[in-house]
Amino acid sequence: MRGYTQLTQEQRYQIYILKQAEYNQAQIAEMLERDKSTISRELRRNRGLKGYRPRQAHHLALARRHGRAAPRISDEIWQQVEALIRDEWSPEQIVGRIKMEQGVGISHEWIYQYVYADKRSGGDLYRYLRCQKARRKRYGTYDRRGCIPNQVSIDERPAVVDSKRRFGDWEGDTVIGKGHRGALVTLVERKSLYTVIRSVINKTAKAVRGAVVDGLSPYIDWVHTITYDNGREFADHEGMASDLDTRIYFAHPYASWERGLNENTNGLIRQYFPKGRDLTTVTRHEINKAMDKLNHRPRKSLGYRTPFEVFFNTRTSLTVALLS
Repeated sequence: MRGYTQLTQEQRYQIYILKQAEYNQAQIAEMLERDKSTISRELRRNRGLKGYRPRQAHHLALARRHGRAAPRISDEIWQQVEALIRDEWSPEQIVGRIKMEQGVGISHEWIYQYVYADKRSGGDLYRYLRCQKARRKRYGTYDRRGCIPNQVSIDERPAVVDSKRRFGDWEGDTVIGKGHRGALVTLVERKSLYTVIRSVINKTAKAVRGAVVDGLSPYIDWVHTITYDNGREFADHEGMASDLDTRIYFAHPYASWERGLNENTNGLIRQYFPKGRDLTTVTRHEINKAMDKLNHRPRKSLGYRTPFEVFFNTRTSLTVALLS
């Protein structure tokens, strides 16, 4: 038939509903403005053990279209992949975790092809892919923030912090809201990547000290050091050090790579609190949800374990449980 296009996922749901309503293939074809052979072939080729199901049919069609070996990568695995994408995991994270938990090898490139095939068929999976924005080059300017009294340079930080052999060494920073309205105080543990977030209405040293102490107090036995940049909001570092019984160090000016983990984490946090957001309106529920997303997402640098699993020395099932 001239002008033929592939069936979309929405049309497969329509076929399923009409079939349940006991319409025959000719009637379904007429209602969808399709050839009868298209409907016949769809019901014959894309059915499973439990009959024709639109979700499964769509997965089988996509797999066949891109030459995948459907028997090797089961429909259940593709359902897990789709659920994890919707939970904002990256294809690489999905591949590593499924391999670790289920021993199933699947290429992250296959997942990208699957997502974009879904897009061409009218699906919305592509909207859940995390993408990096182009980085803008920033040129050095005169630092008008002043000097923080009694700060201790990162040069004096113990070498064990760089080695990441122990838990309890943190990096801290702030994420600023639109128009400098509100801020998030972000803290990430270097060995496990475990992330803690708190909000403040304004970026005063007093408010930031309170947020840091509140965020890290539950883990006080695992707070050996904190490393900050030179923002004036950390001016009360001596008070923080006393409250948490820890040591605080400061990176060199314009040396963000010395706190690279925290900088990267802030980029991930921006997915949930974009630059156009007024952060004075952020709720504790939103913060906890973002923390859960970050701390229960597998990381390649952790061997596809999650920050939560590494920090608390535990193991959870993240892929099989999706369909239970």
